[in-house]
Amino acid sequence: MSDATVTTTQDHDRAQAAFEICRDRLLAERTSTGYWEGELSTSALSTATAVMALLKVLEQNAVPSRVAEIRPLILGGLDWLVVARNEDGGWGDTQKSLSNISTTMLVRSVFAAALNSTMVDWAIETDSLADTDAYIARIGGVKAIRERYGSDRTFSVPILMQGALGEQVHWREVNQLPFELACLPADWYKRVNLPVVSYALPALIAIGLARHRQMPTWFLPLRWLRTAVKRKALSVLQRIQPTTGGYLEATPLTSFVTMALMAAGEHQHPVVPEAVRFLIDSVRPDGSWPIDTNLATWTTTLSVNALDDHLPESDVRPVLDWLIGQQYREVHPYTNADPGGWAWTDLPGGVPDADDTPGAILAVQRLRDRVSANERRRIDEACEAASGWLLSLQNSDGGWPTFCRGWGRLPFDRSSPDITAHVLRALQTVKPEAGEAIEKGYRFLDRRQRKDGAWLPLWFGNQYAQDDENPLYGTSRVLLAYASLEENRERKQRLQQGVAFLLSIQNADGGWGGAGGIESSVEETALALDALIPCRADATAIQRGVDWLAERAETGTIDHATPIGFYFAKLWYYEKLYPLIFATSALRKAVSVE
Repeated sequence: MSDATVTTTQDHDRAQAAFEICRDRLLAERTSTGYWEGELSTSALSTATAVMALLKVLEQNAVPSRVAEIRPLILGGLDWLVVARNEDGGWGDTQKSLSNISTTMLVRSVFAAALNSTMVDWAIETDSLADTDAYIARIGGVKAIRERYGSDRTFSVPILMQGALGEQVHWREVNQLPFELACLPADWYKRVNLPVVSYALPALIAIGLARHRQMPTWFLPLRWLRTAVKRKALSVLQRIQPTTGGYLEATPLTSFVTMALMAAGEHQHPVVPEAVRFLIDSVRPDGSWPIDTNLATWTTTLSVNALDDHLPESDVRPVLDWLIGQQYREVHPYTNADPGGWAWTDLPGGVPDADDTPGAILAVQRLRDRVSANERRRIDEACEAASGWLLSLQNSDGGWPTFCRGWGRLPFDRSSPDITAHVLRALQTVKPEAGEAIEKGYRFLDRRQRKDGAWLPLWFGNQYAQDDENPLYGTSRVLLAYASLEENRERKQRLQQGVAFLLSIQNADGGWGGAGGIESSVEETALALDALIPCRADATAIQRGVDWLAERAETGTIDHATPIGFYFAKLWYYEKLYPLIFATSALRKAVSVE
Protein backbone atom coordinates (compact mmCIF):
# COMPACT_ATOMS: atom_id res chain seq x y z
CA MET A 1 0.00 0.00 0.00
CA SER A 2 1.11 3.56 -0.71
CA ASP A 3 0.81 6.70 1.42
CA ALA A 4 0.37 8.93 -1.64
CA THR A 5 -2.66 9.38 -3.86
CA VAL A 6 -2.12 12.48 -5.99
CA THR A 7 1.38 11.90 -7.39
CA THR A 8 2.21 14.97 -9.49
CA THR A 9 1.72 18.72 -9.20
CA GLN A 10 -0.58 18.66 -12.22
CA ASP A 11 -2.67 15.85 -10.71
CA HIS A 12 -2.86 17.71 -7.40
CA ASP A 13 -3.91 20.96 -9.03
CA ARG A 14 -6.65 19.19 -11.00
CA ALA A 15 -7.93 17.40 -7.89
CA GLN A 16 -7.78 20.63 -5.88
CA ALA A 17 -9.81 22.47 -8.51
CA ALA A 18 -12.39 19.64 -8.59
CA PHE A 19 -12.61 19.69 -4.79
CA GLU A 20 -13.18 23.44 -4.77
CA ILE A 21 -15.98 23.08 -7.31
CA CYS A 22 -17.70 20.43 -5.18
CA ARG A 23 -17.06 22.27 -1.91
CA ASP A 24 -18.44 25.55 -3.19
CA ARG A 25 -21.50 23.92 -4.74
CA LEU A 26 -22.18 22.00 -1.54
CA LEU A 27 -21.86 25.13 0.58
CA ALA A 28 -24.24 26.92 -1.79
CA GLU A 29 -26.90 24.29 -1.01
CA ARG A 30 -27.25 25.40 2.62
CA THR A 31 -30.52 26.83 3.81
CA SER A 32 -30.66 30.37 5.15
CA THR A 33 -30.25 28.98 8.68
CA GLY A 34 -27.09 27.06 7.83
CA TYR A 35 -28.11 23.42 7.49
CA TRP A 36 -28.67 21.23 4.45
CA GLU A 37 -32.20 20.10 3.58
CA GLY A 38 -31.48 18.46 0.24
CA GLU A 39 -34.10 17.24 -2.18
CA LEU A 40 -35.38 13.69 -2.44
CA SER A 41 -36.39 12.17 -5.74
CA THR A 42 -39.94 12.44 -6.94
CA SER A 43 -41.67 9.09 -7.01
CA ALA A 44 -44.25 7.29 -9.11
CA LEU A 45 -44.91 5.07 -6.13
CA SER A 46 -45.60 8.00 -3.81
CA THR A 47 -47.71 9.69 -6.45
CA ALA A 48 -49.81 6.58 -7.05
CA THR A 49 -50.49 6.13 -3.34
CA ALA A 50 -51.26 9.81 -2.74
CA VAL A 51 -53.70 9.94 -5.63
CA MET A 52 -55.49 6.80 -4.45
CA ALA A 53 -55.77 8.17 -0.91
CA LEU A 54 -57.13 11.52 -2.08
CA LEU A 55 -59.52 9.83 -4.51
CA LYS A 56 -61.02 7.72 -1.73
CA VAL A 57 -61.25 10.78 0.52
CA LEU A 58 -63.05 12.64 -2.27
CA GLU A 59 -65.46 9.78 -2.90
CA GLN A 60 -66.45 9.65 0.76
CA ASN A 61 -66.45 13.43 1.19
CA ALA A 62 -64.24 12.87 4.20
CA VAL A 63 -62.76 16.38 4.24
CA PRO A 64 -65.40 18.58 2.58
CA SER A 65 -63.51 21.81 3.29
CA ARG A 66 -60.69 20.72 0.97
CA VAL A 67 -62.60 19.24 -1.98
CA ALA A 68 -61.68 22.17 -4.22
CA GLU A 69 -57.98 21.45 -3.59
CA ILE A 70 -58.18 17.67 -3.77
CA ARG A 71 -59.76 17.17 -7.19
CA PRO A 72 -57.09 19.02 -9.24
CA LEU A 73 -54.35 17.25 -7.30
CA ILE A 74 -55.84 13.89 -8.26
CA LEU A 75 -56.00 14.83 -11.93
CA GLY A 76 -52.51 16.32 -11.90
CA GLY A 77 -51.08 13.20 -10.29
CA LEU A 78 -52.79 10.90 -12.78
CA ASP A 79 -51.49 12.92 -15.72
CA TRP A 80 -47.96 12.92 -14.26
CA LEU A 81 -48.09 9.13 -13.89
CA VAL A 82 -49.07 8.69 -17.53
CA VAL A 83 -45.98 10.61 -18.66
CA ALA A 84 -43.70 8.82 -16.16
CA ARG A 85 -44.38 5.33 -17.50
CA ASN A 86 -41.40 3.33 -18.82
CA GLU A 87 -41.31 1.89 -22.34
CA ASP A 88 -41.97 -1.65 -21.08
CA GLY A 89 -45.39 -0.58 -19.74
CA GLY A 90 -44.32 -0.47 -16.11
CA TRP A 91 -43.17 2.12 -13.60
CA GLY A 92 -40.11 2.39 -11.40
CA ASP A 93 -39.93 4.05 -8.00
CA THR A 94 -38.08 7.10 -9.39
CA GLN A 95 -37.79 8.61 -12.84
CA LYS A 96 -34.38 6.93 -13.11
CA SER A 97 -35.54 3.52 -11.92
CA LEU A 98 -36.25 0.31 -13.77
CA SER A 99 -39.85 -0.87 -13.76
CA ASN A 100 -40.88 -3.07 -10.85
CA ILE A 101 -43.99 -5.03 -9.97
CA SER A 102 -44.77 -3.03 -6.82
CA THR A 103 -44.98 0.44 -8.31
CA THR A 104 -46.60 -0.82 -11.50
CA MET A 105 -49.41 -2.54 -9.60
CA LEU A 106 -49.95 0.55 -7.46
CA VAL A 107 -50.25 2.75 -10.55
CA ARG A 108 -52.50 0.28 -12.37
CA SER A 109 -54.79 0.12 -9.35
CA VAL A 110 -55.19 3.87 -9.05
CA PHE A 111 -55.83 4.14 -12.79
CA ALA A 112 -58.60 1.57 -12.45
CA ALA A 113 -60.06 3.36 -9.45
CA ALA A 114 -60.02 6.70 -11.26
CA LEU A 115 -61.63 5.27 -14.38
CA ASN A 116 -64.41 3.73 -12.29
CA SER A 117 -64.97 6.81 -10.14
CA THR A 118 -67.78 9.26 -10.77
CA MET A 119 -65.91 11.95 -8.84
CA VAL A 120 -63.22 12.69 -11.45
CA ASP A 121 -63.41 13.11 -15.20
CA TRP A 122 -60.30 11.33 -16.46
CA ALA A 123 -59.46 8.93 -19.26
CA ILE A 124 -56.48 7.03 -20.67
CA GLU A 125 -55.86 5.18 -23.91
CA THR A 126 -56.88 1.53 -23.75
CA ASP A 127 -53.64 0.43 -25.43
CA SER A 128 -51.63 1.95 -22.60
CA LEU A 129 -53.48 -0.14 -20.02
CA ALA A 130 -53.02 -3.25 -22.16
CA ASP A 131 -49.26 -2.76 -22.15
CA THR A 132 -49.27 -2.34 -18.38
CA ASP A 133 -51.46 -5.39 -17.85
CA ALA A 134 -49.09 -7.40 -20.05
CA TYR A 135 -46.15 -6.24 -17.92
CA ILE A 136 -47.90 -7.26 -14.69
CA ALA A 137 -48.83 -10.65 -16.11
CA ARG A 138 -45.29 -11.21 -17.38
CA ILE A 139 -43.69 -10.37 -14.02
CA GLY A 140 -46.16 -12.45 -12.01
CA GLY A 141 -48.75 -10.17 -10.40
CA VAL A 142 -49.73 -10.95 -6.82
CA LYS A 143 -47.33 -13.88 -6.60
CA ALA A 144 -44.44 -11.64 -7.60
CA ILE A 145 -45.39 -9.13 -4.91
CA ARG A 146 -45.32 -11.81 -2.24
CA GLU A 147 -42.03 -13.25 -3.49
CA ARG A 148 -40.38 -9.84 -3.57
CA TYR A 149 -40.94 -9.19 0.13
CA GLY A 150 -41.09 -12.69 1.59
CA SER A 151 -42.22 -12.82 5.21
CA ASP A 152 -41.96 -9.04 5.60
CA ARG A 153 -45.48 -7.70 5.11
CA THR A 154 -44.56 -4.07 5.69
CA PHE A 155 -45.02 -3.24 2.05
CA SER A 156 -46.61 -6.25 0.37
CA VAL A 157 -49.89 -5.90 2.28
CA PRO A 158 -50.32 -2.16 1.56
CA ILE A 159 -49.70 -2.78 -2.15
CA LEU A 160 -52.29 -5.55 -2.22
CA MET A 161 -54.73 -3.35 -0.30
CA GLN A 162 -54.40 -0.61 -2.93
CA GLY A 163 -54.97 -3.33 -5.52
CA ALA A 164 -58.17 -4.30 -3.75
CA LEU A 165 -59.35 -0.69 -3.64
CA GLY A 166 -58.78 -0.52 -7.40
CA GLU A 167 -60.56 -3.86 -7.86
CA GLN A 168 -57.41 -5.40 -9.30
CA VAL A 169 -56.96 -7.76 -6.35
CA HIS A 170 -59.53 -9.55 -4.20
CA TRP A 171 -59.60 -8.64 -0.53
CA ARG A 172 -58.82 -12.27 0.33
CA GLU A 173 -55.33 -11.64 -1.07
CA VAL A 174 -54.78 -8.88 1.53
CA ASN A 175 -53.32 -10.47 4.65
CA GLN A 176 -55.06 -9.62 7.90
CA LEU A 177 -52.62 -7.59 9.96
CA PRO A 178 -53.05 -8.10 13.73
CA PHE A 179 -53.92 -4.52 14.62
CA GLU A 180 -55.05 -5.69 18.05
CA LEU A 181 -51.38 -6.05 19.01
CA ALA A 182 -50.98 -2.28 18.82
CA CYS A 183 -53.08 -2.10 21.97
CA LEU A 184 -50.34 -3.86 23.93
CA PRO A 185 -47.68 -1.86 25.80
CA ALA A 186 -45.00 -0.68 23.35
CA ASP A 187 -42.22 -2.71 24.97
CA TRP A 188 -44.16 -5.91 24.16
CA TYR A 189 -44.01 -5.42 20.39
CA LYS A 190 -40.72 -7.21 19.92
CA ARG A 191 -42.01 -10.17 21.95
CA VAL A 192 -45.06 -10.79 19.81
CA ASN A 193 -43.23 -10.88 16.45
CA LEU A 194 -45.13 -8.21 14.53
CA PRO A 195 -45.32 -9.03 10.80
CA VAL A 196 -44.17 -5.50 9.90
CA VAL A 197 -41.02 -3.59 10.78
CA SER A 198 -40.92 -1.51 13.93
CA TYR A 199 -41.68 1.86 12.33
CA ALA A 200 -44.74 0.63 10.36
CA LEU A 201 -47.15 0.56 13.30
CA PRO A 202 -49.55 3.06 11.64
CA ALA A 203 -49.94 0.74 8.64
CA LEU A 204 -50.45 -2.27 10.91
CA ILE A 205 -53.35 -0.51 12.61
CA ALA A 206 -55.09 1.14 9.65
CA ILE A 207 -54.73 -1.69 7.13
CA GLY A 208 -55.61 -4.24 9.78
CA LEU A 209 -58.82 -2.34 10.44
CA ALA A 210 -59.60 -2.11 6.72
CA ARG A 211 -59.18 -5.84 6.18
CA HIS A 212 -61.24 -6.55 9.28
CA ARG A 213 -64.05 -4.39 7.88
CA GLN A 214 -63.89 -5.77 4.33
CA MET A 215 -63.38 -9.45 5.14
CA PRO A 216 -63.58 -10.33 8.85
CA THR A 217 -61.85 -13.44 10.12
CA TRP A 218 -63.99 -16.59 10.20
CA PHE A 219 -62.76 -17.40 13.75
CA LEU A 220 -65.46 -15.71 15.82
CA PRO A 221 -63.57 -15.19 19.11
CA LEU A 222 -60.78 -13.36 17.26
CA ARG A 223 -63.32 -11.38 15.22
CA TRP A 224 -65.06 -10.31 18.43
CA LEU A 225 -61.73 -9.36 20.02
CA ARG A 226 -60.76 -7.22 17.05
CA THR A 227 -64.11 -5.48 17.04
CA ALA A 228 -63.82 -4.85 20.76
CA VAL A 229 -60.37 -3.21 20.55
CA LYS A 230 -61.03 -1.21 17.39
CA ARG A 231 -61.53 2.10 19.22
CA LYS A 232 -58.41 1.63 21.29
CA ALA A 233 -56.33 0.85 18.20
CA LEU A 234 -57.64 4.00 16.53
CA SER A 235 -56.70 6.03 19.58
CA VAL A 236 -53.14 4.71 19.29
CA LEU A 237 -53.10 5.69 15.61
CA GLN A 238 -54.20 9.21 16.52
CA ARG A 239 -51.72 9.51 19.38
CA ILE A 240 -48.72 8.66 17.20
CA GLN A 241 -49.65 10.96 14.31
CA PRO A 242 -47.05 13.75 14.04
CA THR A 243 -48.14 17.36 14.13
CA THR A 244 -47.42 17.66 10.40
CA GLY A 245 -50.04 14.96 9.79
CA GLY A 246 -47.57 12.71 7.95
CA TYR A 247 -46.48 9.39 9.42
CA LEU A 248 -42.67 9.21 9.16
CA GLU A 249 -43.07 12.39 7.07
CA ALA A 250 -43.59 9.93 4.21
CA THR A 251 -46.21 10.12 1.48
CA PRO A 252 -46.56 6.32 0.98
CA LEU A 253 -47.15 5.46 4.64
CA THR A 254 -49.48 8.42 5.18
CA SER A 255 -51.39 7.57 2.01
CA PHE A 256 -51.78 3.92 2.95
CA VAL A 257 -53.13 4.89 6.36
CA THR A 258 -55.58 7.35 4.79
CA MET A 259 -57.00 5.01 2.15
CA ALA A 260 -57.17 2.20 4.71
CA LEU A 261 -59.27 4.34 7.03
CA MET A 262 -61.62 5.01 4.12
CA ALA A 263 -61.92 1.26 3.53
CA ALA A 264 -62.47 0.72 7.25
CA GLY A 265 -65.43 3.11 7.29
CA GLU A 266 -63.50 5.62 9.40
CA HIS A 267 -63.72 8.60 7.06
CA GLN A 268 -64.71 10.92 9.91
CA HIS A 269 -61.82 9.94 12.17
CA PRO A 270 -59.62 12.90 13.27
CA VAL A 271 -56.53 11.31 11.71
CA VAL A 272 -57.96 11.78 8.20
CA PRO A 273 -58.01 15.60 7.79
CA GLU A 274 -54.52 15.84 9.27
CA ALA A 275 -53.20 13.22 6.86
CA VAL A 276 -54.91 14.96 3.95
CA ARG A 277 -53.32 18.24 5.01
CA PHE A 278 -49.91 16.56 4.86
CA LEU A 279 -50.56 15.14 1.39
CA ILE A 280 -51.74 18.50 0.05
CA ASP A 281 -48.73 20.25 1.56
CA SER A 282 -46.32 17.66 0.10
CA VAL A 283 -47.27 17.75 -3.60
CA ARG A 284 -44.70 19.18 -5.99
CA PRO A 285 -45.45 21.79 -8.68
CA ASP A 286 -45.40 19.18 -11.46
CA GLY A 287 -48.18 17.18 -9.78
CA SER A 288 -46.00 14.44 -8.29
CA TRP A 289 -45.07 13.52 -4.72
CA PRO A 290 -41.58 12.81 -3.32
CA ILE A 291 -40.65 9.62 -1.54
CA ASP A 292 -40.27 11.50 1.77
CA THR A 293 -40.22 15.12 2.86
CA ASN A 294 -36.49 15.46 3.53
CA LEU A 295 -33.37 13.87 5.01
CA ALA A 296 -32.24 17.16 6.53
CA THR A 297 -30.42 15.78 9.58
CA TRP A 298 -28.71 13.06 7.55
CA THR A 299 -27.64 15.38 4.72
CA THR A 300 -26.40 17.95 7.24
CA THR A 301 -24.25 15.50 9.18
CA LEU A 302 -22.91 14.03 5.94
CA SER A 303 -22.07 17.53 4.71
CA VAL A 304 -20.32 18.59 7.93
CA ASN A 305 -18.28 15.39 7.94
CA ALA A 306 -17.45 15.78 4.23
CA LEU A 307 -16.31 19.40 4.58
CA ASP A 308 -14.43 18.97 7.86
CA ASP A 309 -12.40 22.15 8.46
CA HIS A 310 -13.64 23.64 5.17
CA LEU A 311 -16.93 24.54 6.83
CA PRO A 312 -16.72 28.36 7.16
CA GLU A 313 -16.10 29.65 10.64
CA SER A 314 -19.30 31.71 10.57
CA ASP A 315 -21.33 28.56 10.03
CA VAL A 316 -19.91 26.48 12.87
CA ARG A 317 -22.10 27.77 15.69
CA PRO A 318 -25.38 27.83 13.69
CA VAL A 319 -25.00 24.29 12.39
CA LEU A 320 -23.92 23.04 15.82
CA ASP A 321 -26.97 24.62 17.46
CA TRP A 322 -29.20 23.14 14.78
CA LEU A 323 -27.77 19.62 15.09
CA ILE A 324 -27.92 19.52 18.88
CA GLY A 325 -31.47 20.82 18.63
CA GLN A 326 -32.46 17.74 16.62
CA GLN A 327 -31.46 15.25 19.30
CA TYR A 328 -34.43 13.44 20.85
CA ARG A 329 -34.97 14.35 24.49
CA GLU A 330 -38.06 12.24 25.15
CA VAL A 331 -39.17 8.65 24.63
CA HIS A 332 -40.39 8.21 21.07
CA PRO A 333 -44.16 7.64 20.90
CA TYR A 334 -44.24 4.43 18.88
CA THR A 335 -40.77 2.89 18.63
CA ASN A 336 -40.50 3.53 22.38
CA ALA A 337 -36.88 4.60 21.79
CA ASP A 338 -35.17 6.16 24.77
CA PRO A 339 -33.90 9.76 24.56
CA GLY A 340 -30.49 10.41 23.04
CA GLY A 341 -30.79 9.51 19.35
CA TRP A 342 -31.17 11.46 16.12
CA ALA A 343 -33.56 10.82 13.23
CA TRP A 344 -32.97 11.49 9.51
CA THR A 345 -35.16 14.60 9.45
CA ASP A 346 -35.82 17.69 11.53
CA LEU A 347 -39.57 17.13 11.19
CA PRO A 348 -41.68 15.57 13.97
CA GLY A 349 -42.42 12.39 12.03
CA GLY A 350 -38.83 11.19 12.17
CA VAL A 351 -37.67 8.21 14.20
CA PRO A 352 -34.30 8.03 16.01
CA ASP A 353 -32.02 5.44 14.45
CA ALA A 354 -28.54 3.94 14.64
CA ASP A 355 -27.27 5.41 11.35
CA ASP A 356 -28.22 9.05 11.84
CA THR A 357 -27.13 9.05 15.47
CA PRO A 358 -23.47 8.12 14.86
CA GLY A 359 -23.45 10.50 11.90
CA ALA A 360 -24.51 13.30 14.24
CA ILE A 361 -21.93 12.29 16.86
CA LEU A 362 -19.12 12.40 14.31
CA ALA A 363 -20.36 15.72 12.93
CA VAL A 364 -20.53 17.57 16.25
CA GLN A 365 -17.15 16.11 17.22
CA ARG A 366 -15.66 17.64 14.07
CA LEU A 367 -16.88 21.01 15.31
CA ARG A 368 -15.66 20.55 18.87
CA ASP A 369 -12.25 22.22 18.50
CA ARG A 370 -13.81 25.24 16.81
CA VAL A 371 -16.14 26.34 19.62
CA SER A 372 -15.91 27.68 23.17
CA ALA A 373 -15.54 25.63 26.34
CA ASN A 374 -19.25 26.03 27.07
CA GLU A 375 -20.14 24.73 23.63
CA ARG A 376 -17.76 21.80 24.07
CA ARG A 377 -19.64 20.87 27.22
CA ARG A 378 -22.89 20.88 25.23
CA ILE A 379 -21.30 18.59 22.68
CA ASP A 380 -19.98 16.26 25.37
CA GLU A 381 -23.39 16.03 27.03
CA ALA A 382 -25.11 15.32 23.73
CA CYS A 383 -22.56 12.66 22.77
CA GLU A 384 -22.73 11.03 26.19
CA ALA A 385 -26.51 10.64 25.86
CA ALA A 386 -26.17 9.47 22.25
CA SER A 387 -23.48 6.89 22.96
CA GLY A 388 -25.54 5.52 25.85
CA TRP A 389 -28.53 5.27 23.53
CA LEU A 390 -26.47 3.40 20.93
CA LEU A 391 -25.05 1.00 23.51
CA SER A 392 -28.56 0.18 24.71
CA LEU A 393 -29.51 -0.68 21.13
CA GLN A 394 -26.80 -3.27 20.48
CA ASN A 395 -28.20 -6.67 19.54
CA SER A 396 -27.09 -9.93 21.11
CA ASP A 397 -25.20 -10.82 17.91
CA GLY A 398 -22.95 -7.80 18.52
CA GLY A 399 -24.30 -5.74 15.63
CA TRP A 400 -26.61 -2.77 15.56
CA PRO A 401 -30.13 -2.64 14.08
CA THR A 402 -31.66 0.48 12.62
CA PHE A 403 -34.37 1.34 15.13
CA CYS A 404 -35.11 -1.10 17.93
CA ARG A 405 -33.10 -3.71 19.78
CA GLY A 406 -34.53 -7.21 19.53
CA TRP A 407 -36.80 -6.73 16.50
CA GLY A 408 -34.57 -9.12 14.59
CA ARG A 409 -36.96 -11.19 12.49
CA LEU A 410 -37.41 -8.83 9.56
CA PRO A 411 -34.65 -7.38 7.33
CA PHE A 412 -34.93 -3.72 8.29
CA ASP A 413 -34.78 -4.52 12.00
CA ARG A 414 -31.80 -6.90 11.94
CA SER A 415 -28.20 -5.94 12.61
CA SER A 416 -26.39 -4.76 9.50
CA PRO A 417 -22.70 -4.19 8.69
CA ASP A 418 -22.94 -0.60 7.41
CA ILE A 419 -24.86 0.63 10.45
CA THR A 420 -22.68 -1.36 12.85
CA ALA A 421 -19.51 0.10 11.32
CA HIS A 422 -20.94 3.62 11.59
CA VAL A 423 -21.77 3.08 15.27
CA LEU A 424 -18.29 1.68 15.99
CA ARG A 425 -16.61 4.74 14.47
CA ALA A 426 -18.72 7.01 16.69
CA LEU A 427 -18.17 4.97 19.86
CA GLN A 428 -14.42 4.82 19.30
CA THR A 429 -14.47 8.62 19.08
CA VAL A 430 -16.55 9.44 22.17
CA LYS A 431 -16.77 6.23 24.22
CA PRO A 432 -13.54 4.23 23.82
CA GLU A 433 -14.03 2.79 27.31
CA ALA A 434 -16.96 0.76 25.92
CA GLY A 435 -14.37 -1.76 24.79
CA GLU A 436 -16.42 -4.92 25.23
CA ALA A 437 -19.35 -3.60 23.20
CA ILE A 438 -16.98 -2.31 20.53
CA GLU A 439 -15.20 -5.64 20.30
CA LYS A 440 -18.54 -7.46 19.98
CA GLY A 441 -19.39 -5.11 17.14
CA TYR A 442 -16.16 -5.92 15.32
CA ARG A 443 -16.71 -9.64 15.80
CA PHE A 444 -20.10 -9.18 14.16
CA LEU A 445 -18.41 -7.47 11.21
CA ASP A 446 -15.79 -10.22 11.04
CA ARG A 447 -18.53 -12.81 10.66
CA ARG A 448 -20.40 -10.84 8.02
CA GLN A 449 -17.50 -10.36 5.62
CA ARG A 450 -18.08 -12.34 2.44
CA LYS A 451 -15.48 -14.68 0.97
CA ASP A 452 -14.74 -12.11 -1.73
CA GLY A 453 -13.87 -9.55 0.98
CA ALA A 454 -17.07 -7.50 0.70
CA TRP A 455 -19.76 -6.50 3.17
CA LEU A 456 -23.39 -5.84 2.24
CA PRO A 457 -25.34 -2.77 3.43
CA LEU A 458 -28.97 -2.55 4.44
CA TRP A 459 -30.22 0.86 3.31
CA PHE A 460 -28.44 1.08 -0.05
CA GLY A 461 -28.50 -0.98 -3.23
CA ASN A 462 -27.94 -0.90 -6.97
CA GLN A 463 -30.76 -1.75 -9.35
CA TYR A 464 -28.37 -3.31 -11.87
CA ALA A 465 -26.60 -5.60 -9.39
CA GLN A 466 -27.54 -9.15 -8.46
CA ASP A 467 -30.42 -9.13 -5.96
CA ASP A 468 -30.29 -5.31 -5.95
CA GLU A 469 -27.22 -5.46 -3.69
CA ASN A 470 -24.54 -2.79 -3.33
CA PRO A 471 -21.40 -4.42 -1.93
CA LEU A 472 -19.39 -1.30 -2.78
CA TYR A 473 -21.42 0.84 -0.38
CA GLY A 474 -21.27 -1.72 2.42
CA THR A 475 -17.56 -2.41 2.00
CA SER A 476 -16.58 1.25 1.80
CA ARG A 477 -18.44 2.04 5.02
CA VAL A 478 -17.02 -0.93 6.94
CA LEU A 479 -13.45 -0.22 5.81
CA LEU A 480 -13.65 3.20 7.47
CA ALA A 481 -14.15 1.39 10.79
CA TYR A 482 -11.35 -1.12 10.15
CA ALA A 483 -8.89 1.57 9.03
CA SER A 484 -8.10 2.48 12.64
CA LEU A 485 -7.34 -1.12 13.65
CA GLU A 486 -4.27 -1.94 11.58
CA GLU A 487 -2.38 -3.03 14.67
CA ASN A 488 -4.83 -5.93 14.90
CA ARG A 489 -3.28 -8.53 12.60
CA GLU A 490 -6.45 -10.47 11.82
CA ARG A 491 -8.46 -7.33 11.11
CA LYS A 492 -5.68 -5.82 9.07
CA GLN A 493 -5.99 -8.86 6.85
CA ARG A 494 -9.76 -8.34 6.62
CA LEU A 495 -9.16 -4.72 5.71
CA GLN A 496 -6.79 -5.78 2.96
CA GLN A 497 -9.39 -8.22 1.64
CA GLY A 498 -11.99 -5.46 1.58
CA VAL A 499 -9.59 -3.14 -0.21
CA ALA A 500 -8.79 -5.86 -2.73
CA PHE A 501 -12.51 -6.30 -3.40
CA LEU A 502 -13.00 -2.61 -4.12
CA LEU A 503 -9.97 -2.53 -6.40
CA SER A 504 -11.21 -5.62 -8.23
CA ILE A 505 -14.49 -3.97 -9.24
CA GLN A 506 -13.03 -0.67 -10.47
CA ASN A 507 -14.22 -0.03 -13.99
CA ALA A 508 -11.95 0.53 -16.99
CA ASP A 509 -12.94 4.22 -17.01
CA GLY A 510 -11.52 4.63 -13.50
CA GLY A 511 -14.87 4.92 -11.72
CA TRP A 512 -16.92 2.48 -9.72
CA GLY A 513 -20.46 1.15 -9.79
CA GLY A 514 -22.23 -0.69 -6.97
CA ALA A 515 -20.66 -4.02 -7.98
CA GLY A 516 -18.42 -5.42 -10.69
CA GLY A 517 -19.34 -4.59 -14.27
CA ILE A 518 -21.86 -1.88 -13.37
CA GLU A 519 -21.71 1.61 -14.87
CA SER A 520 -19.76 4.10 -12.80
CA SER A 521 -21.62 6.71 -10.76
CA VAL A 522 -20.46 9.79 -8.89
CA GLU A 523 -21.76 8.47 -5.57
CA GLU A 524 -20.17 5.04 -5.80
CA THR A 525 -16.85 6.29 -7.18
CA ALA A 526 -16.61 8.82 -4.37
CA LEU A 527 -17.56 6.26 -1.73
CA ALA A 528 -14.87 3.88 -2.94
CA LEU A 529 -12.22 6.61 -2.85
CA ASP A 530 -13.43 7.81 0.55
CA ALA A 531 -12.48 4.40 1.96
CA LEU A 532 -9.46 3.53 -0.18
CA ILE A 533 -7.56 6.74 0.58
CA PRO A 534 -7.39 6.30 4.39
CA CYS A 535 -6.69 2.60 3.83
CA ARG A 536 -3.63 3.66 1.76
CA ALA A 537 -4.63 1.54 -1.20
CA ASP A 538 -2.94 1.42 -4.59
CA ALA A 539 -2.07 4.97 -5.63
CA THR A 540 -2.60 4.37 -9.34
CA ALA A 541 -6.14 3.06 -8.82
CA ILE A 542 -6.95 5.98 -6.56
CA GLN A 543 -5.55 8.48 -9.05
CA ARG A 544 -7.73 6.99 -11.81
CA GLY A 545 -10.78 7.39 -9.57
CA VAL A 546 -9.86 10.97 -8.69
CA ASP A 547 -9.44 11.74 -12.39
CA TRP A 548 -12.90 10.28 -13.06
CA LEU A 549 -14.45 12.58 -10.45
CA ALA A 550 -12.41 15.55 -11.65
CA GLU A 551 -13.72 15.12 -15.18
CA ARG A 552 -17.32 15.18 -13.86
CA ALA A 553 -16.58 18.33 -11.91
CA GLU A 554 -15.03 19.95 -14.98
CA THR A 555 -17.94 19.02 -17.25
CA GLY A 556 -20.66 20.06 -14.80
CA THR A 557 -22.01 16.53 -14.27
CA ILE A 558 -20.72 16.00 -10.74
CA ASP A 559 -24.25 16.46 -9.37
CA HIS A 560 -25.90 13.72 -11.46
CA ALA A 561 -27.66 11.59 -8.84
CA THR A 562 -28.18 7.84 -9.03
CA PRO A 563 -30.96 5.85 -7.32
CA ILE A 564 -28.81 3.87 -4.89
CA GLY A 565 -30.85 4.55 -1.77
CA PHE A 566 -33.40 2.18 -0.27
CA TYR A 567 -36.09 4.07 1.63
CA PHE A 568 -37.56 0.87 3.02
CA ALA A 569 -38.70 -2.48 1.68
CA LYS A 570 -36.82 -2.16 -1.63
CA LEU A 571 -38.23 1.27 -2.32
CA TRP A 572 -35.62 3.18 -4.33
CA TYR A 573 -34.74 6.85 -4.06
CA TYR A 574 -31.99 9.27 -4.93
CA GLU A 575 -30.98 12.42 -3.11
CA LYS A 576 -29.80 15.53 -4.96
CA LEU A 577 -26.98 16.19 -2.48
CA TYR A 578 -25.45 12.71 -2.33
CA PRO A 579 -23.14 13.20 -5.34
CA LEU A 580 -21.85 16.55 -4.08
CA ILE A 581 -21.43 15.34 -0.50
CA PHE A 582 -19.63 12.11 -1.32
CA ALA A 583 -17.42 13.75 -3.97
CA THR A 584 -16.50 16.59 -1.59
CA SER A 585 -15.41 14.10 1.06
CA ALA A 586 -13.36 11.94 -1.33
CA LEU A 587 -11.65 14.85 -3.08
CA ARG A 588 -10.86 16.58 0.21
CA LYS A 589 -9.06 13.44 1.36
CA ALA A 590 -7.29 13.12 -1.99
CA VAL A 591 -5.76 16.60 -1.84
CA SER A 592 -4.99 16.63 1.90
CA VAL A 593 -3.38 13.20 2.35
CA GLU A 594 0.20 13.38 3.61
